[in-house]
Amino acid sequence: MNAEAIFAKGEKAPEEIFSHTVWVKMLHADENKTFDTQVYNVEFEPSARTHWHSHPGGQILLCTEGRGYYQEKGKPARSLQKGDVVAIPPEVVHWHGAAPEERFVHIGMSTQVRLGPATWLGPVTGPEYAEVTERKSR
Repeated sequence: MNAEAIFAKGEKAPEEIFSHTVWVKMLHADENKTFDTQVYNVEFEPSARTHWHSHPGGQILLCTEGRGYYQEKGKPARSLQKGDVVAIPPEVVHWHGAAPEERFVHIGMSTQVRLGPATWLGPVTGPEYAEVTERKSR
């Protein structure tokens, strides 16, 4: 954990749903179903990203460190930095992750988890990622 980190790094995320190295620390699993929300800290190494996915109850991202991207399927990507908030409506297919040259950290919140887990749809390809990151760096 670096001197500025708020939470411990957590466990290495599964390669089946992330590209490159990602660490996830579950902060609140809501096992008692009291809040209908799960909260987790996610650290992306440079170029690391989620696969395309959607959440049946939506997701909120609170960006806490570094620089990254968020993209909904069929729409332009949004550049993200510390202090940005992304509210993702239910069932919107998207991905998020780090810039090519910089780590990216966010707190994620899966809302209305009673509706079920995320649906994972496959990796963001190298060309898809390059199109986003090359366009944003120009």
